[in-house]
Amino acid sequence: MKKEFIKRLISSIILIPIAFFFIIKGSFFFNFFLLICFIITSYEWHMMSKKKNYNIFGHLFLLFSFISTYLVYNSGADGFVNNSGAGLYVFLGILLVCISTDIGGYIFGKLLKGPKLTKISPNKTYAGVFGGYLLSIIFLSSYLNYHDYNFELENFILVIAISTISQIGDIIVSYFKRLSKIKNTGKLIPGHGGILDRIDGMIFAFPFYFILHLIIF
Repeated sequence: MKKEFIKRLISSIILIPIAFFFIIKGSFFFNFFLLICFIITSYEWHMMSKKKNYNIFGHLFLLFSFISTYLVYNSGADGFVNNSGAGLYVFLGILLVCISTDIGGYIFGKLLKGPKLTKISPNKTYAGVFGGYLLSIIFLSSYLNYHDYNFELENFILVIAISTISQIGDIIVSYFKRLSKIKNTGKLIPGHGGILDRIDGMIFAFPFYFILHLIIF
């Protein structure tokens, strides 16, 4: 367990700054980064489900998910921050909620253990769900305060909604992994598995926000 945690930690220390470089640089860098992630994720999905009748539907969903992600990044729309041209800040806000949900779920789940959430993903616990919510609220409120925005009720609701969708996405991908009788979607990231293992919540969170933005914001 300790060795696996060290692998996860080292991989995160190396990959997170690289990912943020491409995201913050934007333009060609972001588009290139997003395209590479899409290609690898699609490949992992294909290898996991190539003999299943739902294979094509997964590819169509991934295409919609990554297009939504691109549009959110370039929308400059309102959401977490009420400012036109704020696409990058909204994108980072959603990303932060998904990452902190993952971290909170992992830490609280390991420390508090307790009742399991579902048989589909045996590592998920109710304590982890609470931890995901708590950390995402703390992280996003700090993020907004840093940019001189107040953390208001609508932000709280949005965080809970995105965190919930992210956790549901994690469970859905776990369900398909169980159908394929595999633990991870790939071996690209030591300690983490494949790209799809790491962005399973994000590929649901970004389309959710994109649709929500079209309806509400």
